[in-house]
Amino acid sequence: MTGRPVRAGRRDAYAVAAAVLLVVAAVLAGQPIQDRLRVNWPPLLATWDPHVGPGTPAAVVLAAAVVAHGPVLAARLRWPALLAAVWATAAAWIFSLALVDGWQRGVAGRLTTRNEYLRAAGRFDDIPAALAGFSRHILLHSPDNWPAHVAGHPPGSTLTFVLLDRAGLGGGGWAAAWCMVTGATAGGAVLVAVRALAGESLARRAAPFLVLAPAAVWQGVSADAYFAAVAAWAVACLALAVTGGPTRRSLPYAALSGLLLGLTCYLSYGLTLYALIGAAVVVLGGPGARARPVPRAVLFLAGLAVVPTAFTVAGFDWWEAYRLLVTRYYEGAGGVRPYGYWVWANLACTALITGPATAAGLSRGGTALRHPAPGTDRRLAVLVAAALAALLVADLSGMSKAETERIWLPFALWLLPCCAFLPRPRPWLTAQAALALLLNHTLLTGW
Repeated sequence: MTGRPVRAGRRDAYAVAAAVLLVVAAVLAGQPIQDRLRVNWPPLLATWDPHVGPGTPAAVVLAAAVVAHGPVLAARLRWPALLAAVWATAAAWIFSLALVDGWQRGVAGRLTTRNEYLRAAGRFDDIPAALAGFSRHILLHSPDNWPAHVAGHPPGSTLTFVLLDRAGLGGGGWAAAWCMVTGATAGGAVLVAVRALAGESLARRAAPFLVLAPAAVWQGVSADAYFAAVAAWAVACLALAVTGGPTRRSLPYAALSGLLLGLTCYLSYGLTLYALIGAAVVVLGGPGARARPVPRAVLFLAGLAVVPTAFTVAGFDWWEAYRLLVTRYYEGAGGVRPYGYWVWANLACTALITGPATAAGLSRGGTALRHPAPGTDRRLAVLVAAALAALLVADLSGMSKAETERIWLPFALWLLPCCAFLPRPRPWLTAQAALALLLNHTLLTGW
């Protein structure tokens, strides 16, 4: 009996060592070709800048509190209270890490730089006209071409910040708060899906890891954190729909899942790959998914059609815009950054944002797929494997060369639940928090 834990512990160590070696290799191989990579601290888009800031004390105290009390509270709190605690604590963790760089540099100024969404918000005074003419400004040589992030996404992303401004929440501070507060809900969405598909015990064990993820360094402040939350809730609602059986309760979840997934596709082109995660959810739904599926499918498709229909009627052609984006991508940094480096260095970025616990958890998840233990371990492993597959497809596409520590947040969050497979969570949580604090205090991230 003692041999199995020892062997599992060795595999954990090997997995963490492999992740460390991958990161070290990406750093060392990237330094000589840094000019071609177009990043200052390969493989991350960051600058070496050891510093502390006003968020440092709060971040350290919060990390220590989650390590000390997180696993116990996750096991004991009532489920609704646990979801609220995960949201509030994740938001505090993200915000405190952002404040390490100071209010202006770390929060209010993040979404106002020359490549960001707020630079184009003023051009949406006439929203229908802006949507109808959106594709004419994507290419670099086009007149009044959009900033990089605006051109690189469907207009739903920019329109979000335009609507915030019209609601009286204009400026970088409110935009940053929106991304952090909504982004912090993604962990709760993942837990809802894990509970529905793989059981409450695994969801509770995963909860502290979804709070203390190193990914929080890039969730604050990035619009991709907001995208991740919308996409995660689409999957969570789908999980509730397919596991609800032929009950009326599952029907609103199906419609809401479709609506959110349609919105997701108009926030980021790459998040169409969430179809792989959605397919895994349907497969894992079991008897509930197969019981009277037609009403749920009809409502899901009806919800899915709402956002695309609205944008199409307004004159925005998603497919044409994506075709032009590919051209724009290779006109800029995408045409310079070498695929041969980024196709594996992107995975080093993922290892950094998910942390050593996830490397060990993925190893145990692989074992659960091959030799499923009693219970529902295999279902969680399948869900995580679907997210990993989506991430690998994005990697092989060549449309994600660099900056994946930010761009792949929506996929990376679904790798974190595999940490539920790990015994003795506190040492692993300590490692996760330490990595996040180290990265945030030694590097100045930016995009």
